[in-house]
Amino acid sequence: MNTRIIPAVLLTAGLALGMAACGGSEEEPSSAASPSAPATSAPAAPVAADKPFGSACSAVPADGKGSFSGMAADPVATAASNNPVLSTLVGAVKEAGLVDTLNSAQNVTVFAPTNDAFSKIPKATLDKVLSDKKALTGILTYHVVGQKVAPADLGSGDFKTLQGAMVKSSGSGESFKVNDANVVCGNVKTANATVYIVDTVLMPPA
Repeated sequence: MNTRIIPAVLLTAGLALGMAACGGSEEEPSSAASPSAPATSAPAAPVAADKPFGSACSAVPADGKGSFSGMAADPVATAASNNPVLSTLVGAVKEAGLVDTLNSAQNVTVFAPTNDAFSKIPKATLDKVLSDKKALTGILTYHVVGQKVAPADLGSGDFKTLQGAMVKSSGSGESFKVNDANVVCGNVKTANATVYIVDTVLMPPA
């Protein structure tokens, strides 16, 4: 009988020691749970403040000159020319003779329409605009703001463009609109500009 009691006593003592070691203070359970607290309380905004964000960012090349790191090394018109998502925009910029203007500007923000954004415009209308340098220049400079616009500034803002008219932004977190266009990949850095890729061509007011 004693031989059966002794192991039971030892087992009970072992469990008591184990519980004392793991939960000897009331603070231990809270510290064990604390690693999950930052994950639930960390806001999304700081991520957007440092990195590109948005559903279309996955279409940007992972490496090379057209990647985010590659674009950061070049001025904005050159950077856009290396990004296949923006090839129609780049062609329009060249037609308007704005490559040097954009590359030499400092601390600007560019709302850059994707190829799909341009495809929303009827071909006849687009061809007409591309052949009219004055009209094309007005449209393209309406996509450029002469200051750096951070994601935090897009929540509710009115910004004067190089064209002269204002654009209006709205939204929160990582979901923003500029006029009626959605930001599909935001906070893309180039050597002289911050770029927000949008899904619709912005048209200046008549």
